[in-house]
Amino acid sequence: MEIAALQAFVEVADHQSFSEAAETLFLTQPAVSKRVALLETELDTRLFDRIGRRVSLTATGAALLPRARRLINDARELKRVVSDLSGEVRGRLAMGTSHHIGLHRLPAPLKRYTELFPGVDLDIRFMDSEAACRAVETGDLELAIVTLPPTTPPMLQLQTIWDDPLAFMVGLDHPLADREQVSLQELIAYPAVLPGTTTYTRGILEDAVRIAGVELKVAMATNYLETLHMLVATGLGWSLLPATVLDAKVHEVRVDGFALSRRLGAVTHRKRSLSNAGTEMIRVCIGG
Repeated sequence: MEIAALQAFVEVADHQSFSEAAETLFLTQPAVSKRVALLETELDTRLFDRIGRRVSLTATGAALLPRARRLINDARELKRVVSDLSGEVRGRLAMGTSHHIGLHRLPAPLKRYTELFPGVDLDIRFMDSEAACRAVETGDLELAIVTLPPTTPPMLQLQTIWDDPLAFMVGLDHPLADREQVSLQELIAYPAVLPGTTTYTRGILEDAVRIAGVELKVAMATNYLETLHMLVATGLGWSLLPATVLDAKVHEVRVDGFALSRRLGAVTHRKRSLSNAGTEMIRVCIGG
């Protein structure tokens, strides 16, 4: 059973598309179809139901998927361990990060990293922090540089790199724009535009207001912080966002008794060794 065939199977399952899997693997669609067909022949079973353009896993395919992921990850781990024994910093580093961190925190560290370690093939995937943590947990990513979860999941290790203060902000035309400090009750009388309910940032705010015994009026939600900044500037509501996005288009409002922040940092798997490339990435980020 070839690892390449398993990789093709996993990518088709993840994308529910042979063409999108081909793009991810930098192969032609017929090449991906051939690899999956060879795997189906070897296992003597059908792994996908193909109805028109729709692709879905069969019951056998669904049972195989987590085991295929483990085999692929074990193969990568073996290759990584052998490579790291030389002490060299090279090879592939699959890491995830959020769009916000990619824009505001990583440019300088990435520039320095690529200068120091040109032999590393960086595979950087932009996604929500919560999805990146899950990808590290399943082995799809070796490392994530993201917003850290408030509590540490059992299979993950968290390392804080940056403290990220959060700021309440409103548009320049908002009724509270001429105030430097307000009560929580005054703020929540107006609608909010906030990160999605499943995000760590939203959880920080909801935990704080729950303790205060109040409820939020949410007009709109999105996981893209730059979009939320635009909505605040447009006047659609107040928000709680990283202080790094404060600019002349919005006004910071301090709320009595609230000084909220989140942690940004590295997420790795407790039971998987970190490659030399991953270790150096964390070190460079910590060094600025």
